[in-house]
Amino acid sequence: MHMTRKFLQGKFLDSLRLYVRGGTGGMGLPKYGGVGGKGGSVYVMAKEEGDLKSVSKKHSSKRVLAGHGGHSHKNRVLGCPGEDQYVEVPLGVTIIDEHGRVLGDLDKTGSSILVAPGGPGGGPTNNFCGVKGQGHSVTLDLKLIADIGLVGFPNAGKSSFLKAISNAKPKVASYPFTTIRPNIGVLQYPDYRQITMADLPGLIEGAHANIGMGHKFLKHVERTKMLLLIVDIGGFQLSPRHTPRSCLETVLLLNKELELYKEDLLEKPAVLVVNKMDSEGADEKLRAIQSHLKDLAGTDVTFDTVVIAVINVIETRRA
Repeated sequence: MHMTRKFLQGKFLDSLRLYVRGGTGGMGLPKYGGVGGKGGSVYVMAKEEGDLKSVSKKHSSKRVLAGHGGHSHKNRVLGCPGEDQYVEVPLGVTIIDEHGRVLGDLDKTGSSILVAPGGPGGGPTNNFCGVKGQGHSVTLDLKLIADIGLVGFPNAGKSSFLKAISNAKPKVASYPFTTIRPNIGVLQYPDYRQITMADLPGLIEGAHANIGMGHKFLKHVERTKMLLLIVDIGGFQLSPRHTPRSCLETVLLLNKELELYKEDLLEKPAVLVVNKMDSEGADEKLRAIQSHLKDLAGTDVTFDTVVIAVINVIETRRA
């Protein structure tokens, strides 16, 4: 178990805690009415590429300290401002302070959030004594941004699906929890359009209540534009001591977990992918599932209609 956690940490990081502190303002000079320079501030800024692992490596001490303001001198009565510090993070980061308050989300390249303002320099209003900058811990919480999120229970075939249609190289095996970290695949079309797909680790019943690290995995669903619910035609059973679920029950359970985690996830466009159709009796099971789903939805949707709808949804939500 220790090796697994170490592997997970080394390969993918979706949460990072840093101590950030603004610089202290410089001392003023009462004799000349001089004002000290303002302390530098710490900002978190979004960039197009990168990951939290790179951020952790760059700030290995987990401390980001802005520069102090310069003191006032008789030859320079206005002290120099302290140097600002910028923590560059990937798109999709939410910044949370040590009290659990959300300071902001970074969804656009170049956008930034002030996380630790520097203190004002010494002047007439503060007895010419520079003021300390704000210092506290913040958590950088990454939620992957992708066009499509692949959602399913363990061993449903999400990784195999992603590997077959994209450039991703996820680990594939016939046992649950093969995917222990999200994988991103890119589909390149002849007309140069691209679609990104995120293969998320398998959910289990109770994921909405954070069972099986459910929140850690479900949070990545929030910023996808649409969902692909991937289910095994044979159903799902986590282990011999767990209740076996039919394919239809699996579909309903996935929707239940999404709804209980965050109700508005049900507003996202979703497509059902039924996998492992080469197994015995699959066609008969599929016909039964289609009949049940048709009754629930009150309509019949063909494969071609679904493909066109997927492309239209992605293009619309990118605009």
